[in-house]
Amino acid sequence: MSKRSILPVGSEPEDRFGPLPPSPVHRISTDADAIAIAGTLASKFKQGAAARDRDRLLPWKEIEDYTSSGLGAITIPKSHGGAGVSYETLVKVFEIICAADPALGQIPQNQFGVLALVQDIATPEQRERIYGDILAGYRIGNAGPERKTKAVNITTTRLEQTADGLTLSGQRFYSTGSIFAHYIPTRALDDEGRPVQAWASFDSPGLTVFDDWNSFGQRTTASGSVQFDAVPIDPLLVLPVHAFAEKPGLAGPVSQLIQAAIDAGIAKAAFQDMLSFVQGNARPWVDSGLENASDDPTILHEVGALAASLHAAQEVLYSAGRTIDKIAVEPVTAESSALASVAVAEAKILTTEIALEATEKLFDLSGSSATRAKHGLDRHWRNARVHTLHDPVRWKYHLIGNYELNGALPTRHQWN
Repeated sequence: MSKRSILPVGSEPEDRFGPLPPSPVHRISTDADAIAIAGTLASKFKQGAAARDRDRLLPWKEIEDYTSSGLGAITIPKSHGGAGVSYETLVKVFEIICAADPALGQIPQNQFGVLALVQDIATPEQRERIYGDILAGYRIGNAGPERKTKAVNITTTRLEQTADGLTLSGQRFYSTGSIFAHYIPTRALDDEGRPVQAWASFDSPGLTVFDDWNSFGQRTTASGSVQFDAVPIDPLLVLPVHAFAEKPGLAGPVSQLIQAAIDAGIAKAAFQDMLSFVQGNARPWVDSGLENASDDPTILHEVGALAASLHAAQEVLYSAGRTIDKIAVEPVTAESSALASVAVAEAKILTTEIALEATEKLFDLSGSSATRAKHGLDRHWRNARVHTLHDPVRWKYHLIGNYELNGALPTRHQWN
């Protein structure tokens, strides 16, 4: 793997290695194995999460550990050598990892969204190639929307047929995980003006990844910029996403389901840290007459309300996964695709709200001492506030209301 030029935040340009060459990965075979492995990894990832956030240390080793565990391949169908786990299991895996470190957990999100798109519209030959590479330890990143366009769905990036073959040119942002990826897919327009998804290899000439992500939350997702300067593209790694609008599929709902799972993980972590801090550090209010903050009836009320909201959000999230599981076993229709989008929208609303509420209440119930930098608890609120902006939850209410009241099917794209 050749070196690429990467610009770390707050420093001078330097050369750093991107992803290591793929190495053998563990073959997960069951849903139970996936859950157990996620739990084992989460215990390790949690230990350094606060320090990685504080010092903005990208999780190079942790991502290699994640890949070698086999979790990155769990949705590949059994017919192609994968575990073919349920979508309910997928969201639980993401929730487990993100409760330990949601920035690290967000990095592989695009891999699963892209694999869902592959399932929807790729040819058998493309599936064979892509599934085989993922099982061999390759990682898929993402080069997201363009930064200075008037809307996120406007694309000026071009895939052009030249005398030397297909080449990709353009600049993208919100490229979560691309520093760690062997393949970086992005949206482009082909010579006929049709939207396609083109996959560039990380070590291709003309490809540069810039680590210029400087948000106050999800600080180590490396969601920066990718520059494509006439990057050569393998024709086999071009997906006709223009067909996505015409053909009902599940790529959009699956992508959104993962976003909701990340928020659920953030909420779960904040809730657990709040319980620990109240039990071990918080002092009772002077007017309570109590010796322990954990006996304060006002705190008990708030904790009970948070627990109910968290468990409700989790169950609606898992239910949305089960809904997609049921739909996926039959040919997907416009109606069933819409049902999946609505189910996931309901989960997205509840996980967004509990992530924001739990990370805010953490401080309200724990007291001012919880704000001390050494505890690193502010990362929960920062992560929730940033990640829940991925797409506006107010439009999820609109989607559900329009569906229930007017029978309107949601538009099909990666955010529905």
